[in-house]
Amino acid sequence: MIVFDRVSKRYPNGREALSNCTFEVNTGEMVFLTGRSGAGKSTVLKLIACLERPTRGTVVVGGKNTTTLKARHIPAFRRHIGVVFQDHKLLADRPVFDNVALPLVVAGLPFKDMDKRVRAALDQVGLLGKERLSPMELSVGEQQRVGIARAVVSKPPLLIADEPTGNLDPNLALEIMNLFRRFSDVGVTVVVATHDLHIVREFAQRELVIENGAIHGELNSNLPSVIAVR
Repeated sequence: MIVFDRVSKRYPNGREALSNCTFEVNTGEMVFLTGRSGAGKSTVLKLIACLERPTRGTVVVGGKNTTTLKARHIPAFRRHIGVVFQDHKLLADRPVFDNVALPLVVAGLPFKDMDKRVRAALDQVGLLGKERLSPMELSVGEQQRVGIARAVVSKPPLLIADEPTGNLDPNLALEIMNLFRRFSDVGVTVVVATHDLHIVREFAQRELVIENGAIHGELNSNLPSVIAVR
């Protein structure tokens, strides 16, 4: 599903966020991306979503080489990736339904199909019946669930999340991570960037650790690591 082959990323200001990173994430796998703040976790996610391009090396996602992907093909490529943010990025002036439906509107899906897909996504995250509420009427945990529903409403094969539990208390954080694990259980590839090592240990999935711009593999539980560091 995801292959990084000797990937480096240097920003225009000269900072090298990643250096010679090689790793793979298998289809349907749930992986945690950890490391201190500023270590490069967000850069990895941006490279996966083709929000950034590598300075050197090759990034392949779902069989597509993003390094050579033409600009006109990027929007279609991103429709196969669900993205969850720490701060939700919800539209406060739109109801929950409209927030979740946004990717389908962009894709031009007919309203009849859109209605079914939005309600199914809200049902998956336990918010069915709240589609007409404003996001501001929801708790922080419910707002994050709306963000997840929006990310999965298009049924993407890949879900990436950047610190999705950073603003949540421990119990809510576990609930959100259980949602991600449920998606992984049905074949969705899930990559979660987090600094919460308690969550990582609790779920015992493979962990990719970023240190000084390099990615290393750690063995969680009895799972084999497929990380190669070159």
